[in-house]
Amino acid sequence: MVADLFRNLFSFLNRGWLPYLIVLGHMGAGTLLVYNLPRSNLAFLTLMTSFLSLYFFRTNLRFKLISGIVLTLVAIPVLGVRNIFYLEVIFQVSVFAALALGLNIVVGFAGLLDLGYVAFYAVGAYLWAFFGSQQFYVLHYAPGTQPSDLPFLLPGDTFYLFLLLGVIVAAITGLILGLPVLRVRGDYLAIVTLGFGEVIRVLANNLDKPLNFTNGPQGITPIQRPTMPDFAVEWFNGLFGPLIGHPVSSANMYNLMFYLMALFVIVVIIFVTKRLDDSALGRAWTAVREDETAALAQGIPLVKVKLLAFAVGASFAGIMGVLLAASRTFISPESFSFMQSIGVLAMVILGGSGSIPGVILGAATITILNLQVLQGFSLYLNELRQSDAVIPIINFAWKDLSTQLDPAKYQRMLFGLILILMMIFRPAGLIPAKRRERDLSKYQSP
Repeated sequence: MVADLFRNLFSFLNRGWLPYLIVLGHMGAGTLLVYNLPRSNLAFLTLMTSFLSLYFFRTNLRFKLISGIVLTLVAIPVLGVRNIFYLEVIFQVSVFAALALGLNIVVGFAGLLDLGYVAFYAVGAYLWAFFGSQQFYVLHYAPGTQPSDLPFLLPGDTFYLFLLLGVIVAAITGLILGLPVLRVRGDYLAIVTLGFGEVIRVLANNLDKPLNFTNGPQGITPIQRPTMPDFAVEWFNGLFGPLIGHPVSSANMYNLMFYLMALFVIVVIIFVTKRLDDSALGRAWTAVREDETAALAQGIPLVKVKLLAFAVGASFAGIMGVLLAASRTFISPESFSFMQSIGVLAMVILGGSGSIPGVILGAATITILNLQVLQGFSLYLNELRQSDAVIPIINFAWKDLSTQLDPAKYQRMLFGLILILMMIFRPAGLIPAKRRERDLSKYQSP
């Protein structure tokens, strides 16, 4: 009954010019709210959910493209520079969306459960961290004993070359992982990939002797960034300075530059993924996912198809690893733990395995929930603890509330609950893949 009511209401709102007005109104309201209330979580969520309006409401492709470009290339940069934390959150969303799209190739398209996916992310990050820092000249020093005036091995602008090298090296690593695991499937494949992920993390943790390749648990820093042209800062200040209200520094422009780079990488990944999904290789991945024996009987080369899935998925993680190392100027093994792999897998399951918009939505939901909503709620509780306020009726003082009840400490539990509920009520994800949606509706119809 309730579902029918919402379906009818949504159908009514999609008539004539109404969807265009709703999308523009949602985008405008989100932009104005964040501009006037730059610290409000509700305003930020209003802005971010305008992407959902843009996706779900029935408007023509040209309107969607123009609106999306205005939102991502004008509104978010201006609002993000006014509150740099928002830009950081959106950059994190972009990074995890790219990782989720890569894992979606392996898990969603080819049906190969990979629990060590973050290892490819680490490969890309350590690749640029080693060549883009002083680490080459630290090889014969124990961690923390090297002089501070060592030169950098390569200039910072070689970062652009390493974006390509990150793709290639991570893809080769994916092939190396794929070769020995082709004989296993299902749970056994998950265990092998989990082990591979841990091997990479342990290597990064211990390759500080006899030669100091990774600087061990201390991580590598400083890692170079590409040169920021002076004219870029001046041009941005000249164009958007009056709107922002203060001069934008070079450091802020780096945040903006890495956001735009991540956005560009995601657009390329989406284009490649869509082309692959519609290709013979994409159909072969689907056949392998549904039934390997039947796929083999149809003449599909299982070895080649699986290896390509590992290589393509790994390459997406590799390029984002290079981008992460340059944006942070610091990496350590703790950034590539097993829980990171589980987090990316949760994004794919939540959004919809095999669905491109679904995994992007899953990545955005989990990242914003983690970095913005739960953290913001915890900060709000801390402010209440420092006040003399009490909860009415029960007369409980906020300052007596235990810090163990901070919502940010329960993020893993919350994600677990979300996944359980998804499996019960919406097993195909928030935005199911079209093919998967058809398969499920076949079994759910009376």
